[in-house]
Amino acid sequence: MAVQKSILKIEGTVGGLTFYKSGGVHLVKEKGGVSAAKIANDPNFARTRENNEEFGSAGTAGKVLRDALRVLMLTASDSLITSRVTSLMHNAMKLDTTSVRGKRTPATGLTLDEGKALLKGFNFNANALLGTVLYKSLFVDIASGTVSIGGITPSTDIAAPAGSSHVSFTSALANVNFETGESDIKLSPATNMIIDGTMTDINLSPTEIPQGSGLNLVLLKVEFFQEVNSVQYPLKNGAYNALAIVDVA
Repeated sequence: MAVQKSILKIEGTVGGLTFYKSGGVHLVKEKGGVSAAKIANDPNFARTRENNEEFGSAGTAGKVLRDALRVLMLTASDSLITSRVTSLMHNAMKLDTTSVRGKRTPATGLTLDEGKALLKGFNFNANALLGTVLYKSLFVDIASGTVSIGGITPSTDIAAPAGSSHVSFTSALANVNFETGESDIKLSPATNMIIDGTMTDINLSPTEIPQGSGLNLVLLKVEFFQEVNSVQYPLKNGAYNALAIVDVA
């Protein structure tokens, strides 16, 4: 490295030189880094190529899941959901013990019981976990996608945020093929309730069974609203809404 002696001090990259400031001193050095061609062809970077390919596979699988569930996630997901789903898919990829390094895929790992366990219970909004929003047990029929909640009293069984007057429940059955990228999702009609002491049994069933040869995912979404002049408005852009995968098959 060399010290910048000129009156005009600059920072950034010009040609093959990088100008920067460190410890109050303006320095310059040759731009480093390994060329893309070398990474792609040099035998010494074989592990790097394998890691890059598998990271790309995890990212692609994560996008398949997010795209499949986008209609639900629009009002129930956090700002880090992309990286969290990619991390989940990377962990699923590690369960693939039949493929060589660089060729392992989340799709293979997710066919295993351990892979399905990674998906089950996953929350799409880290700021509103289903278990901290809803204090009642669920009954799930994976074949029909039905989610039942018996004897729920909103005022005591739900952690409703301040300002909310109503809560809405929606279930979904999604078929997601992580190998082909194809997906289909069917939603239940929403059950909307005033947040008071009235006890109600909830049964949520999708209007149809989704088509496909992938994994079946059952999801539950809890969404909050504030009623003003007989109109219900979403509360704070979905910051308090919960969405989770409650069963996988």
